[in-house]
Amino acid sequence: MTLSLNDRALALADRLAADADGLQLDVTTLANGARLIDCGAGGFEAGRCFAEICMGGLGRIAYAPLVLDGRWLPALTVTTDRPAIACLAAQYAGWRIDRDGYFAMGSGPGRALIRAEELYDDLGWDEHASAAVLCLETREPPPAEVAGFVAERAGVAPSALTLLMAPTASVAGGVQIAARVVETALHKLHELDFDVRRVVSGYGSCPLPPVAGDDMAAIGRTNDAVLYGGQVHLTVQGDDDDLRELVERLPASASSDYGEPFGKVLEAAEFDFYKIDPLLFSPAQIRLTAVGSGRSFEAGRVDLEVLERSFRG
Repeated sequence: MTLSLNDRALALADRLAADADGLQLDVTTLANGARLIDCGAGGFEAGRCFAEICMGGLGRIAYAPLVLDGRWLPALTVTTDRPAIACLAAQYAGWRIDRDGYFAMGSGPGRALIRAEELYDDLGWDEHASAAVLCLETREPPPAEVAGFVAERAGVAPSALTLLMAPTASVAGGVQIAARVVETALHKLHELDFDVRRVVSGYGSCPLPPVAGDDMAAIGRTNDAVLYGGQVHLTVQGDDDDLRELVERLPASASSDYGEPFGKVLEAAEFDFYKIDPLLFSPAQIRLTAVGSGRSFEAGRVDLEVLERSFRG
């Protein structure tokens, strides 16, 4: 039986929609039959479900307190035994939807049907499904015409498309971004030309950022949660010497843009993400364990001072 990310995500999305009242979700059907699940008013459980759907049902999210340098913070943990597929084939926000004046970054397993990114050739992943599930970080619901465009790209009928959305400045939105802590480590590995299929399991923890007053401020806080508070442990097939050298290049601190709250970095870049060093986007601390030798190699550190400056606003 062929594993389908979209089929797994659809089953989770159906359960989420069935409990819309309890989770404070708004479920609507667009004019062309596409289903929209708005998680913007939802809380921790909506965010947890959103994140697991975004990972194609191949990751688990749990809540746990995190103590950093004696400071207690609410946090989450992410675990996956299919890191490359869950995090990059599904969760990574790699598709820019820019259509008829509507813009949003698309993540989730629907991307694997659209294949707008060369990433899928590197992963060797061939997705098959009769339904598509795509996640959007936005507070503006897409019009039916945009949903129709997404469905056409995914090769499904509009009525077989499920779109989930949540703004950055919301509890659910903050959760689903913090849940990308392992994904950012996998993406950094891919940027460094490491074969991410050699990562056999992933575990990560990330503090939950306080909800910000607006989406721009929330972009700063959610990124800082990962860059300065995220911790990831990956079990990897690889040579000890190679992993020892590689791990030093992985944490956010290996970037020249590291050291200030992300909001300030973004402002200095004139709010153009493409002017920011792409190697900045990685967890604060990373540990690699070699499957063959059992040895571990670690680099980076949590920076509570920058994290607290960001979270205080």
